[in-house]
Amino acid sequence: MATRRCLAALHLRSILLSIRPQQTLISPLPSRFSISPPTPKPSPSISSFSLLRHFSSSPPPPTDGSDGEEDVETGEDDEGWDESDNMGTRRIVQSGKSEEEKLKEAEEIGYQVIGPLDPSSENPFKPYEPAFAVVQIGSHQFKVSNGDSIFTEKLKYCGVNDKLILKKVLMLGSKNETMIGRPVLVDAAVHAVVEEHALDAKVIIFKKKRRKNYRRTKGHRQELTKLRITDIRGIDKSEALSVAA
Repeated sequence: MATRRCLAALHLRSILLSIRPQQTLISPLPSRFSISPPTPKPSPSISSFSLLRHFSSSPPPPTDGSDGEEDVETGEDDEGWDESDNMGTRRIVQSGKSEEEKLKEAEEIGYQVIGPLDPSSENPFKPYEPAFAVVQIGSHQFKVSNGDSIFTEKLKYCGVNDKLILKKVLMLGSKNETMIGRPVLVDAAVHAVVEEHALDAKVIIFKKKRRKNYRRTKGHRQELTKLRITDIRGIDKSEALSVAA
């Protein structure tokens, strides 16, 4: 029924349009309503953002109308940036320890840095001598002789070709006598030279939890320091055996 009514209305409208002359349905607008091209909006300036919210980490904008570029302090002095680098990368500023703190920490580990080795004027390496020593470096103990090389955990505040004195000597031995410290020997010392700083072989750490879909694989390479023993002092190294009375 509704369809028939729609068809009848369309038919009647077509008849009326055919009888009447065609007229413009939209009358022209008066001159005062003439459409003008839109005016371009000005680009936003720094002052237009003055009403934005400012967080506690950023200072509020200046109210005197100035840009505030000269008075704003960013808190980054010249010490935090390297002027020689054009890329503007941050330079790491370490809070280094004083010389007294370095010496104290090295003494706790069990060594003392004498200075760099001059290979042109001195030759600290001596032929083998029939004596041995047990020294403690950090939490490890080593039995060494003249000319031996050992790997310890990385020693701080010393570089390659630096001469060291290992002070924590627990025991000295030779063909003539054996000396045991309580816990260390005061007058004994072992001299060494730093040959290199290296990395140990990689150790794989694998963790797994059953039925939890948890697997973690990590690798670790321990930092090591290679020392060459040059001299053992504090014991008689003569090869002549003492004859019992």
